[in-house]
Amino acid sequence: MEKVLTSEKEEIIDNNLKYTLFSWQKQAGIKPLVIDRAEGVYIWDKSGKRILDFSSQLVNVNIGHGHPAVADAVLKQMQEVSYVYPGMVTKARGELAKKLAAVAPGILTKTFFTLGGAEAIENAIKMARLVTGRHKIVTLYQSYHGATYGAMTAGGDPRKLPSDSQQMPNVVHVENPYFYRDPWHSATPEECGERAAEHFERVVGYEGPGNIAAVIMEGESGSSGCIKYPQGYLKKVKTICEKHGILFIADEVMSGFGRTGKWFGIQHHDVEPDMLCFAKGVTSGYLPLGGLMVTGEIARNFDDKPLPLGLTYSAHPVSCAAGSAVMDVYENEGLIENAARMGEYLESRVEELMQQHPSIGDFRNTGLLGCLELVKNRETKEPMAPWNANAAEMAIMNQVQAKLSELGMYTMVRWNFIFIAPPLTITEAQIDEGLEMISEALKIADAYCY
Repeated sequence: MEKVLTSEKEEIIDNNLKYTLFSWQKQAGIKPLVIDRAEGVYIWDKSGKRILDFSSQLVNVNIGHGHPAVADAVLKQMQEVSYVYPGMVTKARGELAKKLAAVAPGILTKTFFTLGGAEAIENAIKMARLVTGRHKIVTLYQSYHGATYGAMTAGGDPRKLPSDSQQMPNVVHVENPYFYRDPWHSATPEECGERAAEHFERVVGYEGPGNIAAVIMEGESGSSGCIKYPQGYLKKVKTICEKHGILFIADEVMSGFGRTGKWFGIQHHDVEPDMLCFAKGVTSGYLPLGGLMVTGEIARNFDDKPLPLGLTYSAHPVSCAAGSAVMDVYENEGLIENAARMGEYLESRVEELMQQHPSIGDFRNTGLLGCLELVKNRETKEPMAPWNANAAEMAIMNQVQAKLSELGMYTMVRWNFIFIAPPLTITEAQIDEGLEMISEALKIADAYCY
C-alpha cells in the first residue's frame, strides 16, 4: 500500500529516495538533510534548524552561500544567451579566461574549460601524452583527482578499489611525504621531504624518465588528509621533472581560489606548473565549471593541427558568467586575505584544543584547508579509524560525526579525519562557534584514548 505523504518535506525525501542515487554510500537507510535555504556560512533544513557549514560543503563554496552578485550575473547571462557550442565565443568566456590568466602561477595563459575537476584531470593527462609523446603518469598514493576512470586511477583514494580492475594503464604511484606517518621514520619534516624526493627520483629512474609524460600533484593535499608538503619537496620534484622533460601538472581543484590563503596552493611552494587543473572554487560551487590551464608553449603545439579535446558544455556561457562574478567577489571582498588571517586564528585556537583533547594526534592546515587527525594514543599514533576503514572500524568516528550533526554542524568526516575548511567569509566568532561544537564531539573520541 502506497504511503500517504503528509508534508512537503516527506514528499521531497520520498522523491529523492525513490528516483535518485546517492554518491559514495549504500542506498538503503539513507536519511538525507532537506535543505531549505543557505546564506553565508550557514544552511537551514526544512525544520528550521541552522547548520554551520564547516567544510564549505565539498570544500567548494568558497565565497559562502547565496551571494547575490553571482545570481545576478547568471540571470543576466541566461537572458542574453544560455548556450552556444564551444566553437562560438561569448563575452563571459573570454572575460573569465583573462581573469584566470592574471592570477595563475607562472606563465599559464590558455584555458580549456570543462564542467568539473575530474574532466580537467582527464584532459590534462590527454594533453600531456599528446605533447610529450610519452605514456606514463606519476602521482601520489594518498591523493584524490576525481572519480572518472582516468582520474580515479591517477588518485590513490580507496574508493576506487571496488572498480579498479579496469584502471587506466600506465599510472605509477609514489609515497607521500607524510611526516606524521613517515614511512622513512625521518626526524624532521625537512628530512621527510628529502627522502620522499629521493624516493620519487628512484621511481622515475626505475620507470624510465623517457616514458613519463607528467607528474600530477595537488597544490595542497585535500580529502586524503591535508597531508602537508615539507618545504622544498615540490621544488625538488619540479627540478627532477625539468631534468627529464616531464610535465608538472598542479591539481588545484580543491586547493585553488583562495582556499589556502593564496590564489592557488602551489604558490606556497615557489613552483611554476606546466599545467593547472581547477574547478570547485572557480564558481564557488554555484554552477558546474572546471578547466585546464596551460602555458603558451604547450598551446602552440596545436596552432597548426587540431586540438583533439572536446566537451559539449566546454566554456558554457552561464557557468563562465558565474565564474567571472565569483572572481570579482574574491578580489572586491578581500576573501583570499581573510582566508590567510582566519587560518592563523584557527591554528592558534586548535593549539588550545590539543591541550584539552588527547584524541587530537595532529592538525594540518594551510589557510582554511585543514583537518584534525584523531588517534587513540599520541605515542603509538593508533588511529581512531584506519585508512579505508570498514563500517565496524568507523564506529567511534560515526559517533563523533553524529554528535557534530546533532550540535548543528556539517563537515566532512573521513576515517580518523575531521575536516575544517569553512567558507572564506568566516569570522573569528564563527570559527569559535564551530570549534566549540568540535570540542564537544571530541569528548566522545577522548573516551577511547589510552
